Amino acid sequence: MTVGTNMHKALADMQSLAATLKTFALETNDQQAKQQFDDYSRQLEQMSQGFKQRVNYVEGQEPTYKMQQQQQ
Repeated sequence: MTVGTNMHKALADMQSLAATLKTFALETNDQQAKQQFDDYSRQLEQMSQGFKQRVNYVEGQEPTYKMQQQQQ
């Protein structure tokens, strides 16, 4: 895998984990666990946004790392 592919995979994994944690929050009746899952999900979403900016920067610096539109 190329650096660009690895970065896009990492970003997708982060976004997937944030969604999974959100699902856990919705499915639990334990209020403390619900709050923790929501907090973790929010933190991952913020990290994903920062990482996405980094991916965009790297793609701007090295266009060969840019993924084709249909693969994103």
